[in-house]
Amino acid sequence: MSLLIALSISIGLLAIVATWLFLGPLAAFNMQIWQAFIAWASHFHNGGKSDGVQKTAICMTFGALVGMASVMLIGPLGALGGLAAPVAVGIGAAVIVLAAHLPILSTIPSSVYGFASVAGLILLGKDMSPEKAILPTILSIIVGAG
Repeated sequence: MSLLIALSISIGLLAIVATWLFLGPLAAFNMQIWQAFIAWASHFHNGGKSDGVQKTAICMTFGALVGMASVMLIGPLGALGGLAAPVAVGIGAAVIVLAAHLPILSTIPSSVYGFASVAGLILLGKDMSPEKAILPTILSIIVGAG
């Protein structure tokens, strides 16, 4: 069996189990399979193994926290009208890049994945405030990275 076929089978089986978990036993926690899949991809992007888990969990969680703060900043920037959201997102993006000077936060794409994951849940979720979205996002990231 070729490596590609073996990887296809194992990834397919893991995807089945993960989807069942998120749509079944973990559904009560508002965890999202799509966020876990992003973390899973980030894990491989970061080289896999324990280093990939660590980089993904830390950077994506940081990005999710920055994303949550950016969404919360939109209200106070309300005087900017239609520019409030773009400015809040721009500030968040700048924070992510500046934070990359710290070695533990140096994987900018993973931080952006976290930012997008929490923002997506807030924008798509019914009655999903930033405060309600952050915990399920971080839990989904941790499960997906692992």
